[in-house]
Amino acid sequence: GKDATVRWDVIREHGVFGRLPFVQMRTPGFGDSDWTRVIGEFRLAGYKGAIDIEGWHDPVYRGDLEITGQVRALDYLKQCRGGASYLPNPA
Repeated sequence: GKDATVRWDVIREHGVFGRLPFVQMRTPGFGDSDWTRVIGEFRLAGYKGAIDIEGWHDPVYRGDLEITGQVRALDYLKQCRGGASYLPNPA
């Protein structure tokens, strides 16, 4: 999973074709996406696969903070799927 923050102030002033970037790629949980809703839609569609955390692009959680950001994203996604103590039904 990858998240993003849309910089609406940049879009209002420069548009989407302006010279300034209007989107910042973020780690899940630090952007604008509602991951609880996203996971709900995945479930409704019958998706049972993994959500891979795409790291190494967040402008805040980079360098020495990279792994911290990825662990925080994992904790956040676990909460979005139903909590840290979520247990799947037995097969």
